[in-house]
Amino acid sequence: MDKPDQSGGIRKICVYCGSNPGNDPAFVAAARSFGKILADNGIGLVYGGGNVGMMGALARAVTAHGGEVTGIIPEFLMAREHALHSTQGLIVTRDMHERKRKMFELADAFVALPGGVGTLEELVEQLTWVQLGRHRKPVLLANIRGFWDPLCALLDHMRALEFIPDDLSFSLLVASRVEDILPMLQAAAQALPEDAKRLRAASADQL
Repeated sequence: MDKPDQSGGIRKICVYCGSNPGNDPAFVAAARSFGKILADNGIGLVYGGGNVGMMGALARAVTAHGGEVTGIIPEFLMAREHALHSTQGLIVTRDMHERKRKMFELADAFVALPGGVGTLEELVEQLTWVQLGRHRKPVLLANIRGFWDPLCALLDHMRALEFIPDDLSFSLLVASRVEDILPMLQAAAQALPEDAKRLRAASADQL
């Protein structure tokens, strides 16, 4: 008898992370570890296409362990972030908007590793879309060394002051250990009702 599918339909995960490594070696180590986990589980990586910082460490770890990588990078960042041409699929977009749209279309879930303003902006955009009911793909903070604690505190503050009312609340997963990320995403995706799963697969035109 075939085993039931516990993946929740997660085939590719979009990972947002810094184009710099940060000053704590634990951040790059987490990126490398998660890259190996993706490859070992046959789940493709969708990411920003760069070969530097956290992005480069993550992508190289996936490819080093035989995994699939799709890098998506706007043309103006090709030189600045040293686009990783060794990925199986490098997609060059006209601008940041097209980049984020393509990331959404290809991914079944989203993970934010430590990063800077760009990482934060991409994450918050996904949370906004979830809050407005435009998709139900799981979104997770990889809270390595408490990196995202200030953001979690800010969101709690917004809720307490009713700037995030109950009817516009959203589900945000938080994992402090790399090995918990994939199981948490799969459990969240598996628990979605069928109508939400259909919405997850909707085109970005509906956002």
